[in-house]
Amino acid sequence: MNRIVVLAIAAVAVVGGYAYWSSTNSSTPAIAAAQDASIDTSIVQEMSMGNPDAKVTVTEYASFTCPHCRSFHASVLKDIKRDYIDTGLINFVYREVYFDKFGLWGGIVARCGGPDRYFGIANLLYEQQSDWIGDGEPGAIAARLRTIGKTAGLSDAELNACFNDGDKAKALVAVYQQNAEADGINTTPSFLINGEKFSNMNYADFSAAIDAKLAE
Repeated sequence: MNRIVVLAIAAVAVVGGYAYWSSTNSSTPAIAAAQDASIDTSIVQEMSMGNPDAKVTVTEYASFTCPHCRSFHASVLKDIKRDYIDTGLINFVYREVYFDKFGLWGGIVARCGGPDRYFGIANLLYEQQSDWIGDGEPGAIAARLRTIGKTAGLSDAELNACFNDGDKAKALVAVYQQNAEADGINTTPSFLINGEKFSNMNYADFSAAIDAKLAE
């Protein structure tokens, strides 16, 4: 994936408890949702793990529908978590990228359980990525995402409330667009390590980059 896909906010409609969004491709950095002052972006919580007071902050930009992001989470991130996150050496921030409406739906499911369940649900979304995306049929994807949410302990009522929250969905898109534009994000996964931008890396290179920041 190498382009930001603009989600057309005006086209949102709720069908069967799921927010269905139309999308259009655009290379223009001026994005409608980000410019809409009526959208309350304060309701979107930054998701992070590790030590919030750490010297080094790693920010990942990733999409739940991105195969390269899935590979990163299945391999490199597990080692980073063991060596740097769980030991309190870094603060790790995860920012969702919505290259398509299904990525947005995944983000809605992940956030539906609140910050305590967020990364657990995110792991399920990546582990089962090929299964829930399937052949790309929206109704089937919606049903599979509901199953993932229920596997994580969410009720039908909770899932319906999350997918019917149009204000939250608009805010998620606006925050994504603002952050992506500010940090120049147009591919996933992308990373910032104390503000310095990096592309996808293996663990050895990622570890070296973190160690260099820790040594500064």
